[in-house]
Amino acid sequence: MEDLNNKRKGEVWAIGGAKGGTGKSFLTSSMGTYLALKEKRVVLIDVDIGGANLHSFLGIKRPKKSLTNFFEKKTPLNKLLVRTSIGNMSLITGDIHSLSSDNIKFTQKLKLFRHIMKLNTDYALIDLGGGSHKNTIDAFLMADKTIAILEPEITAVENLYHFVKNALFRKVRMALRAHGFKEMLEHVWNRREKYRIKNLKELIDWLKGSFSYIEEILDEELSDFSLYIVLNKVRTTQDIAMGASLKSVIMKYLGIKTKYVGYIEYDDSIWRSLRNGRPYMQNYASTPCAKEIETIAENLLEEKEIKILKG
Repeated sequence: MEDLNNKRKGEVWAIGGAKGGTGKSFLTSSMGTYLALKEKRVVLIDVDIGGANLHSFLGIKRPKKSLTNFFEKKTPLNKLLVRTSIGNMSLITGDIHSLSSDNIKFTQKLKLFRHIMKLNTDYALIDLGGGSHKNTIDAFLMADKTIAILEPEITAVENLYHFVKNALFRKVRMALRAHGFKEMLEHVWNRREKYRIKNLKELIDWLKGSFSYIEEILDEELSDFSLYIVLNKVRTTQDIAMGASLKSVIMKYLGIKTKYVGYIEYDDSIWRSLRNGRPYMQNYASTPCAKEIETIAENLLEEKEIKILKG
């Protein structure tokens, strides 16, 4: 695979989840605003093809320039930057008129990420579409920080677990395919009952324990793979605790290093800010919700997580 670190500039954060409507665009715009107000150069990139709405959270009209120009007209990304009301923050929108998610090839995704990494910025925050389409998962996996946001509901937790499971399997599959071991992975997984394998973590452990050369491949591939969890629209202490429970499940059954970096309380001021067309972190900077977003951003910057008080 092409070296995506070649001549790279800033750090890339991907904000994803298992479905739409979980607050990805709100979190992306809010964290981006916070970082920009801390005098960091920030670019927000909306790659939610067909459902791009990040511009609405920034109080600007749908930009005429979009990733359509990048894919079809080969316009450089730095020519697609749209200024926002925040001095250090720009936007690239993902409204691709004539391309569906299925039609974007892997080589095009690599090209996009190569260009994202060369943007003259400190942080590039990518707002992903919902669901587990391979293009969404690939964009998620290519980022430096993979951030998953969800609401504290059982179905949302289950959906996110499956999203992360699919992402891990794809990461392992692509790593082994590059070395000619894809068939071995699929053979063992399809016969997992025979090998007494119950989950992906056990599959990875089995492969690493059985073949030293595969162990080296997977250790290198998974060494820097971490997940950062954010809960949105929490209302109770039980909701807050659900993030810690999800972290434990992911680490136990998938073996992914996971941090619960924060939660955002339910707040009617969020939709009011959207309706008024002003960035939330400017309009409601003193609210508990804004402080929680600051905590999330700082935890991501410092590789920390929140502490859950046991009552």
